[in-house]
Amino acid sequence: MGKKSNTSRKGKKAWRANISTEDIHDFFEKSTKDALSGGSLTSAPTESLFFIDKSQDLSVKKKIEKKREKVLRVDSMLKKNPFVEAVPSSKQKSSKKKKKEALNAKDVVQDVPKDETVPDSGMVPIWGDGGQHSGKARQVSKQSIIPAVEVEPPGCSYNPTFDSHQDSLAQAVAEEMQKAYKIELGPQPVPLTVMGEVVDEDDKYFIEADDENDDEMDEENLSEDDKATEKRPLKIKRVTRVELNKRARRKEQQKKEAEAKKAEEFSKDIDNLPDILQEIAKEDEEKQKRHLRKAIAKQERLKACPPRLGKYKFQAAPPQVLLSEELTGSLRKLKGCATLARDRFKSLEKRGLIPPSARSGRK
Repeated sequence: MGKKSNTSRKGKKAWRANISTEDIHDFFEKSTKDALSGGSLTSAPTESLFFIDKSQDLSVKKKIEKKREKVLRVDSMLKKNPFVEAVPSSKQKSSKKKKKEALNAKDVVQDVPKDETVPDSGMVPIWGDGGQHSGKARQVSKQSIIPAVEVEPPGCSYNPTFDSHQDSLAQAVAEEMQKAYKIELGPQPVPLTVMGEVVDEDDKYFIEADDENDDEMDEENLSEDDKATEKRPLKIKRVTRVELNKRARRKEQQKKEAEAKKAEEFSKDIDNLPDILQEIAKEDEEKQKRHLRKAIAKQERLKACPPRLGKYKFQAAPPQVLLSEELTGSLRKLKGCATLARDRFKSLEKRGLIPPSARSGRK
């Protein structure tokens, strides 16, 4: 770039034409920038520009503790979830002191005045203190009516009396006979194949000839019927206005008769109201008796067998009764049998603790 040319400065006009206005433009640009940014820093007070830092740096021990507070995801998964309540493994016996403390706490809660923020409808905010449930979950277990160890009748002993042994034998025989009768008198299965009589060759010819004659007769009858239907002319009866009016009057008369019959029955029911009330009372009484019988039968059924748990039904074990030839009167001469594990397994099935399994027999 070359030097700036010297302009002429003769006269006032020349002076005015050659005066530079850059510093004025710079001043205006700076003032607009300061106005847009919130004011110039030269006019701002020192309190707004600077402040005294009174905070202290954390010690090394605190920094280490802060880092230790961070839990990894692997460790957080192993931790106990606070939103899931743990199921207690066994019920602890609550002492009298704890019961008294709980009663005192209830009294204190009742004496506390009701918060105005909680509405009268009993709705409690979910994230508030009222929504927290501090009580433990109650575990309700259904106790079985059947005892864990059932005592067999005295006739099943290794050295029973004659009468008790005969009673137990009779009961076992009755159960087996009941099973046999149930199979015999039950619905018979549908046979897969139907057994028929053997037909001779001479009879076959007669059967075939009869079938052919029947077919010919059927064909002749069908052809005659078709011809008769073809010859018969189709007549369409036209319904007149008189017939339509008769039908409408008959329909209206039937409707009136039905309404009169209904009103008559209703008046009869009103007259027989005491009898109807007695019938309703009898029906209610019968329903209550039926319900009571069903409840008693259900209790008896639960004593005998458990509720249905799985695919298979529970089959009770046969009574362990010794035959008259097997009675020895001594434990040393008693025939050994490994039925203890099977007996405990059947007891668990009978009490409804495990579902019954299929009978697995050796082939």
